[in-house]
Amino acid sequence: MTLSIIVPCYNEEAVLHETNARLTDVIKRMETKALIDHGRIMYVNDGSADRTWQIVEELAQADQHVGGLCLAHNVGHQQALWAGLEWAAAHSDAAISIDADLQDDVEAIPQMVELWLHGADVVYGVRRERKTDTWFKRTTAQGFYRLMRVMGSEVVYNHADFRLMSRRALQALMAYPERNLFLRGMVAQLGFNTASVYYDRAERFAGESKYPLTKMLGFALDGITSFSVRPLQYITYLGAVFMLISICAIVYGIVSYVEGRTIAGWTSQLVSIWFIGGAILLACGIIGEYVGKIYTEVKRRPRYFIQKTAGHELS
Repeated sequence: MTLSIIVPCYNEEAVLHETNARLTDVIKRMETKALIDHGRIMYVNDGSADRTWQIVEELAQADQHVGGLCLAHNVGHQQALWAGLEWAAAHSDAAISIDADLQDDVEAIPQMVELWLHGADVVYGVRRERKTDTWFKRTTAQGFYRLMRVMGSEVVYNHADFRLMSRRALQALMAYPERNLFLRGMVAQLGFNTASVYYDRAERFAGESKYPLTKMLGFALDGITSFSVRPLQYITYLGAVFMLISICAIVYGIVSYVEGRTIAGWTSQLVSIWFIGGAILLACGIIGEYVGKIYTEVKRRPRYFIQKTAGHELS
Protein backbone atom coordinates (compact mmCIF):
# COMPACT_ATOMS: atom_id res chain seq x y z
CA MET A 1 0.00 0.00 0.00
CA THR A 2 1.52 3.29 -1.11
CA LEU A 3 0.21 6.61 0.14
CA SER A 4 0.92 10.07 -1.27
CA ILE A 5 0.28 13.28 0.62
CA ILE A 6 -0.32 16.11 -1.85
CA VAL A 7 0.58 19.60 -0.58
CA PRO A 8 -0.05 22.56 -2.91
CA CYS A 9 2.31 25.44 -2.06
CA TYR A 10 2.32 29.11 -2.91
CA ASN A 11 4.88 31.27 -1.08
CA GLU A 12 5.11 28.90 1.89
CA GLU A 13 8.79 29.25 2.80
CA ALA A 14 7.94 30.34 6.36
CA VAL A 15 6.07 27.15 7.20
CA LEU A 16 7.49 24.49 4.89
CA HIS A 17 10.18 23.04 7.18
CA GLU A 18 7.70 22.56 10.03
CA THR A 19 5.08 21.13 7.66
CA ASN A 20 7.57 18.64 6.29
CA ALA A 21 8.74 17.60 9.77
CA ARG A 22 5.20 16.86 10.94
CA LEU A 23 4.11 15.04 7.78
CA THR A 24 7.31 12.98 7.65
CA ASP A 25 6.82 11.96 11.28
CA VAL A 26 3.26 10.81 10.55
CA ILE A 27 4.37 8.80 7.50
CA LYS A 28 7.20 7.06 9.36
CA ARG A 29 4.87 6.12 12.22
CA MET A 30 2.37 4.62 9.78
CA GLU A 31 5.15 2.67 8.07
CA THR A 32 6.35 1.36 11.43
CA LYS A 33 2.83 0.25 12.35
CA ALA A 34 2.45 -1.35 8.90
CA LEU A 35 -0.58 0.76 8.04
CA ILE A 36 1.18 1.51 4.76
CA ASP A 37 4.20 0.06 2.98
CA HIS A 38 5.51 3.36 1.70
CA GLY A 39 4.50 6.98 2.05
CA ARG A 40 5.43 10.02 0.04
CA ILE A 41 4.96 13.75 0.44
CA MET A 42 4.50 15.48 -2.90
CA TYR A 43 4.78 19.27 -2.81
CA VAL A 44 3.29 21.12 -5.78
CA ASN A 45 4.90 24.53 -6.17
CA ASP A 46 2.33 26.85 -7.74
CA GLY A 47 4.67 29.49 -9.15
CA SER A 48 5.90 30.76 -5.79
CA ALA A 49 7.89 33.98 -5.76
CA ASP A 50 9.89 33.11 -2.61
CA ARG A 51 12.24 30.20 -1.77
CA THR A 52 9.48 27.57 -1.61
CA TRP A 53 10.83 25.48 -4.50
CA GLN A 54 14.45 25.69 -3.31
CA ILE A 55 13.33 24.36 0.07
CA VAL A 56 11.38 21.55 -1.60
CA GLU A 57 14.49 20.52 -3.55
CA GLU A 58 16.57 20.52 -0.36
CA LEU A 59 13.99 18.41 1.47
CA ALA A 60 13.75 15.97 -1.44
CA GLN A 61 17.54 15.48 -1.52
CA ALA A 62 17.62 14.81 2.21
CA ASP A 63 14.70 12.37 2.45
CA GLN A 64 13.36 9.79 0.02
CA HIS A 65 9.87 10.36 1.40
CA VAL A 66 9.79 13.82 -0.19
CA GLY A 67 9.20 14.81 -3.80
CA GLY A 68 8.05 17.88 -5.67
CA LEU A 69 6.45 19.20 -8.82
CA CYS A 70 7.28 22.75 -9.86
CA LEU A 71 4.63 24.27 -12.11
CA ALA A 72 5.82 26.67 -14.79
CA HIS A 73 3.26 29.31 -13.85
CA ASN A 74 0.88 30.21 -11.06
CA VAL A 75 -2.36 28.45 -11.95
CA GLY A 76 -4.25 28.67 -8.67
CA HIS A 77 -4.82 26.37 -5.71
CA GLN A 78 -7.35 24.04 -7.34
CA GLN A 79 -5.29 23.51 -10.49
CA ALA A 80 -2.12 22.91 -8.47
CA LEU A 81 -3.96 20.41 -6.32
CA TRP A 82 -5.22 18.69 -9.47
CA ALA A 83 -1.62 18.37 -10.71
CA GLY A 84 -0.65 16.55 -7.54
CA LEU A 85 -3.71 14.32 -7.59
CA GLU A 86 -3.09 13.45 -11.23
CA TRP A 87 0.43 12.34 -10.33
CA ALA A 88 -0.90 10.35 -7.37
CA ALA A 89 -3.51 8.59 -9.51
CA ALA A 90 -0.68 7.00 -11.51
CA HIS A 91 1.76 6.30 -8.65
CA SER A 92 -0.19 5.62 -5.45
CA ASP A 93 -2.87 3.40 -3.98
CA ALA A 94 -4.32 6.41 -2.19
CA ALA A 95 -3.67 10.12 -1.81
CA ILE A 96 -4.36 12.69 0.88
CA SER A 97 -4.59 16.38 0.01
CA ILE A 98 -3.73 18.92 2.67
CA ASP A 99 -2.71 22.58 2.74
CA ALA A 100 0.78 23.60 3.82
CA ASP A 101 -0.31 26.02 6.54
CA LEU A 102 -0.77 23.29 9.22
CA GLN A 103 -4.31 24.38 10.04
CA ASP A 104 -5.56 20.90 9.21
CA ASP A 105 -4.66 18.30 11.84
CA VAL A 106 -1.97 15.97 10.47
CA GLU A 107 -2.74 13.56 13.33
CA ALA A 108 -6.06 12.80 11.59
CA ILE A 109 -4.17 11.19 8.69
CA PRO A 110 -3.73 7.74 10.34
CA GLN A 111 -7.49 7.66 11.04
CA MET A 112 -8.15 8.40 7.39
CA VAL A 113 -5.84 5.58 6.32
CA GLU A 114 -7.55 3.12 8.66
CA LEU A 115 -10.96 4.01 7.23
CA TRP A 116 -9.53 3.58 3.73
CA LEU A 117 -8.18 0.14 4.64
CA HIS A 118 -11.67 -0.75 5.88
CA GLY A 119 -13.24 0.05 2.52
CA ALA A 120 -13.76 3.81 2.26
CA ASP A 121 -12.80 5.31 -1.11
CA VAL A 122 -13.17 8.93 0.03
CA VAL A 123 -12.50 10.09 3.59
CA TYR A 124 -13.39 13.69 4.35
CA GLY A 125 -11.58 15.75 6.95
CA VAL A 126 -14.34 17.76 8.62
CA ARG A 127 -13.91 20.57 11.12
CA ARG A 128 -15.74 20.16 14.41
CA GLU A 129 -16.10 23.91 14.93
CA ARG A 130 -14.65 27.26 13.89
CA LYS A 131 -13.33 28.76 17.12
CA THR A 132 -10.06 29.88 15.51
CA ASP A 133 -11.89 31.92 12.84
CA THR A 134 -12.90 35.53 13.20
CA TRP A 135 -16.62 36.29 13.44
CA PHE A 136 -16.63 37.58 9.87
CA LYS A 137 -14.88 34.54 8.40
CA ARG A 138 -16.99 32.11 10.39
CA THR A 139 -20.23 33.80 9.33
CA THR A 140 -19.29 34.06 5.66
CA ALA A 141 -18.04 30.44 5.55
CA GLN A 142 -21.26 29.11 7.05
CA GLY A 143 -23.23 31.29 4.66
CA PHE A 144 -21.24 29.84 1.77
CA TYR A 145 -22.13 26.24 2.64
CA ARG A 146 -25.80 27.12 3.11
CA LEU A 147 -25.86 28.99 -0.19
CA MET A 148 -24.27 26.04 -1.99
CA ARG A 149 -27.00 23.77 -0.66
CA VAL A 150 -29.75 26.18 -1.68
CA MET A 151 -28.22 26.28 -5.17
CA GLY A 152 -28.34 22.50 -5.36
CA SER A 153 -24.61 21.76 -5.11
CA GLU A 154 -23.36 18.76 -3.13
CA VAL A 155 -20.74 19.85 -0.62
CA VAL A 156 -19.73 18.45 2.75
CA TYR A 157 -20.36 21.01 5.48
CA ASN A 158 -17.17 22.37 7.10
CA HIS A 159 -14.97 20.39 4.73
CA ALA A 160 -12.30 22.12 2.64
CA ASP A 161 -9.68 20.17 0.66
CA PHE A 162 -8.37 17.91 3.43
CA ARG A 163 -9.39 14.45 2.27
CA LEU A 164 -8.18 10.96 1.36
CA MET A 165 -9.03 9.40 -1.98
CA SER A 166 -8.38 5.83 -3.10
CA ARG A 167 -6.87 5.08 -6.50
CA ARG A 168 -10.30 4.15 -7.81
CA ALA A 169 -11.71 7.51 -6.71
CA LEU A 170 -8.68 9.36 -8.10
CA GLN A 171 -9.00 7.71 -11.49
CA ALA A 172 -12.71 8.53 -11.57
CA LEU A 173 -11.92 12.16 -10.72
CA MET A 174 -9.37 12.32 -13.55
CA ALA A 175 -12.19 11.47 -15.98
CA TYR A 176 -13.69 14.92 -15.40
CA PRO A 177 -12.68 17.04 -18.41
CA GLU A 178 -13.55 20.54 -17.17
CA ARG A 179 -11.00 23.30 -16.61
CA ASN A 180 -13.11 25.28 -14.13
CA LEU A 181 -12.29 23.21 -11.06
CA PHE A 182 -14.26 23.12 -7.82
CA LEU A 183 -12.91 19.96 -6.26
CA ARG A 184 -15.16 19.99 -3.20
CA GLY A 185 -18.18 19.60 -5.45
CA MET A 186 -16.51 17.27 -7.95
CA VAL A 187 -15.39 14.76 -5.30
CA ALA A 188 -18.85 14.76 -3.71
CA GLN A 189 -20.34 13.74 -7.08
CA LEU A 190 -18.14 10.68 -7.45
CA GLY A 191 -20.18 8.46 -5.17
CA PHE A 192 -18.24 5.40 -3.92
CA ASN A 193 -17.92 4.62 -0.21
CA THR A 194 -17.32 7.68 1.95
CA ALA A 195 -16.41 8.33 5.57
CA SER A 196 -15.49 11.34 7.69
CA VAL A 197 -12.84 12.16 10.25
CA TYR A 198 -13.55 15.09 12.58
CA TYR A 199 -10.80 17.34 13.89
CA ASP A 200 -10.15 20.74 15.42
CA ARG A 201 -8.62 23.24 13.03
CA ALA A 202 -5.63 25.17 14.35
CA GLU A 203 -4.46 28.67 13.58
CA ARG A 204 -2.05 29.13 10.70
CA PHE A 205 1.47 28.19 11.84
CA ALA A 206 3.24 30.97 9.92
CA GLY A 207 2.91 33.14 6.84
CA GLU A 208 -0.20 34.80 5.46
CA SER A 209 -3.51 33.43 4.26
CA LYS A 210 -3.67 32.84 0.51
CA TYR A 211 -7.45 33.34 0.50
CA PRO A 212 -8.36 36.97 1.21
CA LEU A 213 -11.96 38.13 0.91
CA THR A 214 -11.78 38.76 -2.84
CA LYS A 215 -10.48 35.24 -3.56
CA MET A 216 -13.05 33.71 -1.23
CA LEU A 217 -15.85 35.49 -3.10
CA GLY A 218 -14.40 34.32 -6.42
CA PHE A 219 -14.12 30.77 -5.09
CA ALA A 220 -17.75 30.82 -3.96
CA LEU A 221 -18.84 32.13 -7.36
CA ASP A 222 -16.87 29.37 -9.10
CA GLY A 223 -18.49 26.77 -6.89
CA ILE A 224 -22.01 27.97 -7.59
CA THR A 225 -21.64 28.45 -11.35
CA SER A 226 -19.72 25.20 -11.82
CA PHE A 227 -22.34 22.98 -10.23
CA SER A 228 -25.68 24.71 -10.42
CA VAL A 229 -27.91 26.31 -13.07
CA ARG A 230 -30.37 27.59 -10.49
CA PRO A 231 -29.17 31.21 -10.81
CA LEU A 232 -30.29 31.07 -14.44
CA GLN A 233 -33.62 29.64 -13.35
CA TYR A 234 -34.00 32.40 -10.77
CA ILE A 235 -33.50 34.97 -13.53
CA THR A 236 -36.48 33.46 -15.35
CA TYR A 237 -38.57 33.61 -12.18
CA LEU A 238 -37.49 37.20 -11.60
CA GLY A 239 -38.49 38.10 -15.15
CA ALA A 240 -41.94 36.60 -14.57
CA VAL A 241 -42.31 38.64 -11.37
CA PHE A 242 -41.39 41.83 -13.25
CA MET A 243 -43.95 40.99 -15.92
CA LEU A 244 -46.65 40.71 -13.26
CA ILE A 245 -45.54 43.97 -11.68
CA SER A 246 -45.62 45.70 -15.06
CA ILE A 247 -49.14 44.41 -15.78
CA CYS A 248 -50.29 45.73 -12.40
CA ALA A 249 -48.62 49.07 -13.16
CA ILE A 250 -50.35 49.27 -16.56
CA VAL A 251 -53.75 48.53 -15.01
CA TYR A 252 -53.12 51.13 -12.30
CA GLY A 253 -52.09 53.69 -14.92
CA ILE A 254 -55.21 53.12 -17.00
CA VAL A 255 -57.48 53.35 -13.97
CA SER A 256 -55.71 56.50 -12.81
CA TYR A 257 -56.10 58.04 -16.28
CA VAL A 258 -59.81 57.25 -16.39
CA GLU A 259 -60.35 58.74 -12.92
CA GLY A 260 -58.32 61.83 -13.76
CA ARG A 261 -55.54 61.20 -11.23
CA THR A 262 -52.65 61.23 -13.67
CA ILE A 263 -50.25 63.48 -11.77
CA ALA A 264 -46.73 62.77 -12.96
CA GLY A 265 -44.32 61.80 -10.23
CA TRP A 266 -40.61 61.56 -10.76
CA THR A 267 -40.02 59.49 -7.59
CA SER A 268 -41.84 56.39 -8.82
CA GLN A 269 -40.16 56.61 -12.20
CA LEU A 270 -36.72 57.06 -10.70
CA VAL A 271 -37.11 54.15 -8.30
CA SER A 272 -38.52 51.81 -10.95
CA ILE A 273 -35.83 52.69 -13.51
CA TRP A 274 -32.99 52.10 -11.05
CA PHE A 275 -34.50 48.89 -9.71
CA ILE A 276 -35.28 47.34 -13.08
CA GLY A 277 -31.96 48.54 -14.51
CA GLY A 278 -30.04 46.97 -11.63
CA ALA A 279 -31.96 43.71 -12.00
CA ILE A 280 -31.17 43.58 -15.72
CA LEU A 281 -27.46 44.22 -15.10
CA LEU A 282 -27.41 41.52 -12.40
CA ALA A 283 -29.07 39.05 -14.76
CA CYS A 284 -26.60 39.90 -17.53
CA GLY A 285 -23.72 39.42 -15.09
CA ILE A 286 -24.92 35.97 -14.01
CA ILE A 287 -25.42 34.89 -17.61
CA GLY A 288 -21.97 36.31 -18.42
CA GLU A 289 -20.39 34.11 -15.75
CA TYR A 290 -21.78 31.00 -17.42
CA VAL A 291 -20.80 32.19 -20.89
CA GLY A 292 -17.29 32.90 -19.59
CA LYS A 293 -17.00 29.36 -18.26
CA ILE A 294 -18.15 27.96 -21.59
CA TYR A 295 -15.50 30.12 -23.28
CA THR A 296 -12.80 28.68 -21.00
CA GLU A 297 -13.94 25.10 -21.47
CA VAL A 298 -14.20 25.09 -25.26
CA LYS A 299 -10.61 26.31 -25.68
CA ARG A 300 -9.40 23.13 -23.93
CA ARG A 301 -6.13 24.68 -22.85
CA PRO A 302 -3.80 22.56 -20.67
CA ARG A 303 -4.43 22.97 -16.95
CA TYR A 304 -0.73 23.33 -16.12
CA PHE A 305 2.84 22.66 -17.25
CA ILE A 306 5.50 21.05 -15.06
CA GLN A 307 8.79 22.91 -15.22
CA LYS A 308 10.87 20.86 -12.77
CA THR A 309 10.61 17.84 -10.53
CA ALA A 310 12.37 16.92 -7.31
CA GLY A 311 12.84 13.56 -5.65
CA HIS A 312 14.84 10.39 -6.03
CA GLU A 313 12.29 8.76 -8.34
CA LEU A 314 11.40 11.89 -10.27
CA SER A 315 14.57 13.83 -11.02
